[in-house]
Amino acid sequence: MVLRVLDTLSGRVRSITRRAKRPIGMYVCGPTVYAPTHVGHARTYLYFDIVRRSFLADGVPVRHVMNITDFEEKIDRRADALGLTWRTLARREERGFFRDLDALGILRPTYHPRASDFIPRMVRLAARLEKVGRVRRKENTWYYCPPDRPREANFPVSTELAAHAVPEPGHPFPEKGAATEFMLWQRQDPPLPSWRGPWGPGMPGWHLECYAMAEQYLGIPVDLHGGGLDLVYPHHHAENEIALALTGRPFARFFLHTAFVLQQGKKMSKSTQNLVSIRDALAIASPPGLRWYLVGPRYSERLEWRVGDLRAATEEHREARRTISAWFRGSGRGGPAAADARNLARAVRDDLSCDLGTPAAIARVRDFTSALRATAAGGIPRGDRPAARRAIAEVEMRLGIPLA
Repeated sequence: MVLRVLDTLSGRVRSITRRAKRPIGMYVCGPTVYAPTHVGHARTYLYFDIVRRSFLADGVPVRHVMNITDFEEKIDRRADALGLTWRTLARREERGFFRDLDALGILRPTYHPRASDFIPRMVRLAARLEKVGRVRRKENTWYYCPPDRPREANFPVSTELAAHAVPEPGHPFPEKGAATEFMLWQRQDPPLPSWRGPWGPGMPGWHLECYAMAEQYLGIPVDLHGGGLDLVYPHHHAENEIALALTGRPFARFFLHTAFVLQQGKKMSKSTQNLVSIRDALAIASPPGLRWYLVGPRYSERLEWRVGDLRAATEEHREARRTISAWFRGSGRGGPAAADARNLARAVRDDLSCDLGTPAAIARVRDFTSALRATAAGGIPRGDRPAARRAIAEVEMRLGIPLA
């Protein structure tokens, strides 16, 4: 399978190709574990799950890395409010995060390292950047200051950024000057997260984390890197700057970013508490129904959260599953044959290969089940059932949604 997607850095639709004798190296930025996962996160991880499943369905191995950010100021503040240590809170929310992903049928990453386990490598990375000669100190914090680069080398950080993200607390749109600087090290002492470092006790900057992990598990550049659009700046911009400074090459061969889930017109966000947790959503809908709803639009389109639409999607999925199951149990007198299921599988494969066309793929399933319901005789000839089951299983594998 050749998957063509919109590469966020170049702004062009390009093919994600496998390098000879190597699995696809996919790095997807993971959560900062201080609160329950919301459906905006889920939508991002669902799209990358479909990318991975599509490659696997075609026999292409994928090495999937997702970081767990287990120390950060938000974790410190919430842990203090709850009377917990930062580590206790982070471990609790990490367990909840993976329970949520498991509930939605999202394949677990090949590797999901914690930031706190990568401190030595992050310290060495900060030292390498210091040798570049562009580190400055401001009070108790050390920053890397990138040089001016050609426009095509990295993501824009001026008002053009509005094409990729939305401003929110802590991430306003920068204008100029220090916009491209990012933290390497911050001096601090226990009980806050603190380790020995190049400039005294403290903690490394967030952007070092993903670079260090990607370098160890995948090598730079990785094949495919992504997350939500809000990560374009500052996170992926900073990662890319590290790669350009140390290797002269981008962090990734392809960048893929997913659009937001909105609630009342505003981006879902843990920091603003404008969210619906996955657990609350699953109190309303089945896991496949929630999955069907969240990937209904194209990954590059924003989704306005509506409970009525979620319930409708859940019922639509249930009806599709009932119809296909009944087809396999039917008498087989004049009903559709295995060729129809194989045609469905091929069409879904083609839809997903073309800029991850989940709306078209789900519409195919919808049309297929409508055609089954319109067939009065119902059922599939007994001799066709094994081939038909294999075809339906392929669709299930690619979308991650049970259909029979």
